[in-house]
Parts: sequence; C-alpha cells; structure tokens
Amino acid sequence: MTAKRRILVTSALPYANGPIHLGYLLEAVQTDVWVRFQRLRGHECHYVCADDTHGTPIMLKAQAEGISPEALIGAVHAEHRRDLADMLISLDNFGSTHSDETRAACNRAYLALRERGHIEKRVIRQAYDATAKMFLPDRYVKGNCPNCGAADQYGDSCEVCGATYSPSDLKNPLSVVSGTPPVERDSEHYFFRLSGFESRLKEWMAGGAVQRSVAHKLEEWFAQGLKDWDISRDAPYFGFEIPDAPGKFFYVWFDAPIGYLGSFAQLCAERKLAFDDFLSPDSRTELHHFIGKDILYFHALFWPAVLEGAGMRRPTGVHAHGFVTINGQKMSKSRGTFITARRYLEHFPAEYLRYYFAAKLGPGIDDLDFNLDEFATRLNSDVVGKLVNIASRCAGFIARTGGTLADALPEPALFAEFSAAGDTIGAAYEQRDYAGAIREIMALADRANQYIDQHKPWLIAKREDGAAEVRGVCTLGLNLFRSLMIFLKPVLPDMAAKAERFFREAPWNWQDAARPLLSQTIGAYEPLASRLDPAAVAQLVESPAPPAPPAAAKPAAKPAAASSPAATATATPATAAAAATPISIDQFASVDLRIARILAAERVEGADKLLKLRVDLGELGERQIFAGIRAAYEPATLVGRLTVVVANLAPRKMRFGVSEGMVLAAGPGGADVFLLSPDAGAAPGMRVK
Repeated sequence: MTAKRRILVTSALPYANGPIHLGYLLEAVQTDVWVRFQRLRGHECHYVCADDTHGTPIMLKAQAEGISPEALIGAVHAEHRRDLADMLISLDNFGSTHSDETRAACNRAYLALRERGHIEKRVIRQAYDATAKMFLPDRYVKGNCPNCGAADQYGDSCEVCGATYSPSDLKNPLSVVSGTPPVERDSEHYFFRLSGFESRLKEWMAGGAVQRSVAHKLEEWFAQGLKDWDISRDAPYFGFEIPDAPGKFFYVWFDAPIGYLGSFAQLCAERKLAFDDFLSPDSRTELHHFIGKDILYFHALFWPAVLEGAGMRRPTGVHAHGFVTINGQKMSKSRGTFITARRYLEHFPAEYLRYYFAAKLGPGIDDLDFNLDEFATRLNSDVVGKLVNIASRCAGFIARTGGTLADALPEPALFAEFSAAGDTIGAAYEQRDYAGAIREIMALADRANQYIDQHKPWLIAKREDGAAEVRGVCTLGLNLFRSLMIFLKPVLPDMAAKAERFFREAPWNWQDAARPLLSQTIGAYEPLASRLDPAAVAQLVESPAPPAPPAAAKPAAKPAAASSPAATATATPATAAAAATPISIDQFASVDLRIARILAAERVEGADKLLKLRVDLGELGERQIFAGIRAAYEPATLVGRLTVVVANLAPRKMRFGVSEGMVLAAGPGGADVFLLSPDAGAAPGMRVK
C-alpha cells in the first residue's frame, strides 16, 4: 500500500452562457475517472469546479434576454449542476466565479502580485466601438490573423495557427457588437508581467508538470517570447472591480482560474479543511488541472506564473485533452451534431458514454471521435457481451445450488492472474491511459468467459452429482466478474454499486480485487446493462435525413456477403422483398441456429470484404467461418462477442479456406451491416428458437 496522498483536482470551468455539451463532458468524465480512482485507492482527493460567469458575452446575452447577468448565470448554474450530477461527476463543490470567495481570492492574488512588483500600469491604444460607445474586449473584435491571414479570427488568438496577439494586430478588424470598424482610444490598463517568469516556467515544465506534446507547444511560445498579460478591462464589464482602480475590472481570464480557489475555499469552509495546506508554496499536497488543449496558454503559462507570483504553489500537473468530433466532424448546430449533455441523457444512461470515452481516452491530446455506430457496437460487445455476460451466466446456477458461494476457488491461479493485473491497470489509470486500462480489463473479461465456456456449467448441472462442481465453477466466475467491476468502478460507479449490493458487500476499495469472496450468500441477480439499438443511437444527431428517392428509381441493395454467400446472411428491405417465396415450417425447422462466441477474428489477405472468424459453438465445438463484414467491423471489436450462426450449413470450400457455417447479420451492406447479437444470458451452443 502506497503512502496516502492529499490531492486537489479541478476541471476547466464551463462558461455560463450555454448548456454542457459532449465536448465538455469528455473533460468532466476524464477528470472524474481519475478522481474516483484516487479515492478507490484510499487517497484524500478533493474535486472542485465552478461556472465561469464573467465577461462581455455574459453581459450582452443577458441584455438580449432582458434579464440581469446574475439571473442569467443563476439559471445556467442550476442546469450545469443538474447535468454534471446526472453524468455521475463526483464533484465535492461546484461553485461560481461570481462569488464572495472568488472575489476575495482575486483580490488576494492581485494585491500580492502588485506588492511583489509583478503588476505594471500602461496606457494603451484600445479598440473602441464608437457606435456602441464601449471599449471592445479582445474577443469582440474579429478580423484576419496577422500571422497566417486566416479570416474571422478573434482579437486575442488565432484558432487556425494558434498565434496570440492583440486586437490592434488584426487585419481588417470589425466590432462584433455593431459590425463597424473599431477606432482606437487611449486607456490605462494593468498588466501582469508574464515575461519575468520565463526561466521559472521552463524549470516547472521540465519537471514533468505537462505532457511531452504540450511541452513542445510551450517551447514554441517561449521561442516567440512571452508577452505581458493585460488583466484589466474597462467599464461596462460584468466582473469584479480591481482594488483601488474605479471603473477597471479584472479580465475574465484573470478571475476564471482563480475560480478554482474560490470554489475550494467554499469546500474548506464546509469541511473544515485548511486552504493553505493545499496552496502554500511548501505544500506537500498535489494540485492537478484537467483542461482542453485550446486553453493551454492560460493554464500552462499564465496560471502557474500567477500562482507563484502571488506566493502560492504551482500545479503538480496540467493535463490537456483533445476535442470531441461527431462521426469525424466538428460539433455543429447546423448539422445537428451539437449534442448537449441533456440530449444525451434523455436517450441513454450516463455510464454508457463514460465507458465509451474511457475506452478511447489516452494520455495525449489527440482528438476523440464520438462515432455513433462504434458507440453502439463497443457497448454491446464489451459491457453487455463480455462483462455483464459473466455475471448473468453464473448467478442463476448459484441461486439453484443454494444461493451461497463456494468455500474455495477451484482454480486459485486464475483468480491470482486477475488480482495481479491490478498493478498494470492501476498504473494506466494513474497516467490517464484509460484506453490502456480498458484493454487490460476486457482481455481479462475474455479470459473469464473462456473459463466458463471451457467448463460448461450448463452441462455439469445436468449430472446428478454436478451441483458442487457447478457451484465451484460459478463461484470463480463471479469472483472474476467482481474483480473486473472493482477495476471498472471509476468508470462505471452506478453499475459497481449495483454489483456491490448483489454481492451484499460494503463499497469496494481497490485492494478488494485481490481478496476472493467465499461462503457468501449473494442476492438475486438483476440485469446491469442492456443492449443499445443502433437506430436509437443514430437519433442523437438531429440532422434531417435526405428525402428518399422514388421507389421505382431506388436500386436494389447489394447483399453484404455477395463475395461469400455461405458466409453471412443479411436482411434488407430490398433483399427481403426479393426473398419472399414461402417456405414450409418443416423447411424452416431444418435450419439449426445456434449461439456462438467469436474467439478470434482477422482480415483475409486478398479479400476486400471478408473476415475470418473462429467461433465456439459450445457442445458442437469450434468452427471457422468466412463472413463478408470487413467494412463494418474492426476484427478486434468482435473477439468475445456472442452472435447467431447457421450451424448445419454444408461446409463450403473457398480459395481462402473452408467456411463451416454462416453468421447472421442485417443491413443494406458495406459499413452498414449489423451482426445479430443475443441478449445477456445466452451461451455458446444454445439453440435459437
């Protein structure tokens, strides 16, 4: 057991002018999984966040809606709090930058910076909208980037090349408020002398506080030279007024990260924590920030410099992630792919998205694509077909043999294999390589299912003397499932809680995965997950479907398995109509449909459409089947999955080998082919009736 750590964790603050969306949920889930893992390991881990509430956009939106900024951010705060809670984000405090605590923290930081000589007054020429009669914040001036020439860029940074600059540097600038070219007027502003922290920031960065790819980006900014940061804005501005500076307000990017401290101060008051224990320069605690890669400059340069300059500790780690795309495209309201948290939650459980994100999240800053087909396939294959399948296959046999687990495991070495994997899985979680952790966990799930398939408790149960052996096999099976659920508890907290109740145990900790559960009377098993319907998943995208062509002009759909008729049967509206010749019930009864588990899948060299599958048909043994589903499935996603096979089809010799059956699928063909998958509780060899 490692020494107990004390950790303060934050997610970047959602802006209070709109709903939580999938892009922000990626960050919230990434943070929450890491936080839950630390707590599961027994560490003291506090997780705080807040709404980012200040700035001109909030002020202008409130004016447009005819309400006060306070009313606007209050309504949004309630929605954000609800959505994050429903996504099972385990925040200890969700505050607001428009709070007394954040105001106090801003003043404390600013006055400390001023006393230490890190604040400087300068008269600047600033963009002014003569029509609207207001000074314009950076992001209310748009024009061509002075570095790369990209059009329609904000006045502080370019979204195309990443360059930072001032609004006066823009080419062809226009006011976002009135659409007129701004003029320049003199105004006194307050600057944070970021340029004076370059050497200390390089030292902090070299200590591993940021990812390697982020360090390379920071080196580019160092090469350009760090610019002192204008932290003030002129009235009218919705924010906190700067001490001793009437009519001047803190720029939103000054008080937004300080909102972390304001939220934590609220938690300290509630739980009697010592604020300075976590924020003093000599603190032995940890401070971790999870952010999107678009706000690196603020969090990896500006923020650690402000903290150090104000006499506080720098972050232990700033962990950046990429953006979320939908089916390979940026989220867009016009395309219907701007998916809010509430829209998702109206359709599916929070844990399905949590699992999908975790299964794709690595420690880098690559973008993550939310592919709707893959979402359904992965959840059905991993969570339903592999994980939950273990419990559903074993629980009934335990219930029929007295409802109590055996006193000993029949194969302790297999349980020890699962227990030992906890170190590798834990290291992956720690490094935010959730995809790596999920791969390890699902490989173990395959191992557990193979164990059950090999011992076939459904056959042993038919013997008069088989009760004790069945009980032993299923006790081990359920213990393997229990270990997997402990490993997945950071990702699937509600499902884990249901499993804890099923096993009649107190909430698990990480170490419980190394301790088998024996001689325990367990509860009645209730399904933990259900299959996703790809058609229902597709409804998350609101884009209107193009009108269908006239029936006479519509070409007949090409069967997905045309290259191998004996390999895959597909059903589509067109093929169904073509195959409407009646058959007798006796003819239909002669087709032997069986449940099969896919043990291995690989591409066939020289065949564009085929995958070679090795399937387990239970008492019928293993078969090799060629299936025309290559365009629809990556081979690795099929391993361990249950499907339906025509088991009595005559073997067919092909130039790639012999196909010994047919897997059943439906769809128009190409990438739109879906294997038939039985519900949880099915097992290889079962006859489909």
